[in-house]
Amino acid sequence: MILEGMVTTKNRQGELNIAPMGPVVNSDMSQLVLRPFQTSRTFGNLKETRCGVFHVVDDVLLLAKAAIGLLEDLPETFPAEHISGAVLQSACRWYEFQVESIDETNERTVMQAKVIHQGRIRDYFGLNRAKHAVLEAAIMATRTHLIEQSELENQYRALAEIVKKTAGPEEQAAFNLLEEYISKAYAKA
Repeated sequence: MILEGMVTTKNRQGELNIAPMGPVVNSDMSQLVLRPFQTSRTFGNLKETRCGVFHVVDDVLLLAKAAIGLLEDLPETFPAEHISGAVLQSACRWYEFQVESIDETNERTVMQAKVIHQGRIRDYFGLNRAKHAVLEAAIMATRTHLIEQSELENQYRALAEIVKKTAGPEEQAAFNLLEEYISKAYAKA
């Protein structure tokens, strides 16, 4: 199953990268299959250092900003315990991993990773339809170059209704940010 979350990686110089990612996970969270695009910093960092941290998060504003490249200030982190990495302070849970194999034969690389340490910071907020709608909108925002504008707008309107009915201030702010980004992306095309 795919579990959406955030991945932190560092390059050899120790520069932190934060990106949303949905790895395929097994039921006991001991293995991850990551599929970063070869053009991404996440790919470069993982290929270089072969380690990172996957986070289960419920902060959709952080996820939205990271998805569209608007993370102006890095969120608070603390050092990972078993790798040279960083853990997001706002995460619910985290999983430190080491990449065991890399298959670069396709545009989206397949990286098999083993979880070597995990931790818990706080309880997950719980299921909220607006949070899920923001997640879907963030994924769509990263694919404006792949999805016809009319198709994306139809899907986005359906998500907007969910956000309107069930969102708190954070979800509304994240959705508005994504809406603005999507409008600008299609205006440039």
